[in-house]
Amino acid sequence: MNRPELADFLRRCRLRLAPADVGLAEGARRRTPGLRREEVAQLAGMSVDYYARLEQARGSHPSRQMLTALARALRLTADERDHLFHLAGEEPPRESGGGGHVRPGLLLVLDRLHDTPAQVVTDLGDVLAQNAMAAALHGDASARPPHLRNLARRMFTEPDAFARFPEEDREALARNHVAHLRAVLAARPDDPRAAALVAELRAVSPLFARLWSEHEVAVRRSDVKRFLHPVVGELVLDCEVLLSPSHDQQLIVYTARPGTASHERLQLLRVVGLQDLTAGGRT
Repeated sequence: MNRPELADFLRRCRLRLAPADVGLAEGARRRTPGLRREEVAQLAGMSVDYYARLEQARGSHPSRQMLTALARALRLTADERDHLFHLAGEEPPRESGGGGHVRPGLLLVLDRLHDTPAQVVTDLGDVLAQNAMAAALHGDASARPPHLRNLARRMFTEPDAFARFPEEDREALARNHVAHLRAVLAARPDDPRAAALVAELRAVSPLFARLWSEHEVAVRRSDVKRFLHPVVGELVLDCEVLLSPSHDQQLIVYTARPGTASHERLQLLRVVGLQDLTAGGRT
């Protein structure tokens, strides 16, 4: 681990960013350019003291999960992320099919969506990034271990996953997840992660196994979904799916039609999301 070079790289990456670049308010007048250390720590989900020690070349060795969080917080390109891993003495991730590094262009859009839920997911359904409103709608993915952030795995292995949707919608939602995974596996037959996810779900979920045997195929597209939120109640939301150029990462945005009860409830959800963010529940 090259502590001096790591410290210098982190500091320079922090100073080149403005609050607006990461979806933060400008706030009081700043004496120096760039983000504050506490802002980077908040975005990365770590303590301010630990991040400060990294910039002072005296921090302990960061985990791979922490390096990934720092790369996302500092809006690093794939090359810069790899450099960060090398400075920390780690081999950079070599994932296929979206991986864990969010495309900077998708993060740029995500950072500017303040009044509607939005999240970035891989084509396999791994949640890579959320705004505060998406965390309020779906639950905070960053609070879960990485392997439990997959939408399909949650749906077919967690008993309470379906509770977020009306009972009459659940079969269709499950069918859509299975049909989408079928299309992804066919497009990437040599991707071990895709094959492993399908094999796991077929083994543990009779519902998944039954739907998989029907061989339906469909990619994730725009839709209308109903959610049962424990605080604000039922939400009927338009779900728009924006694809990255390689189609392996998707920005999913949820909006409510103006003048509807769902629109009013979505505004209430925004308050809920901001309260959670202020309390430190979402970074």
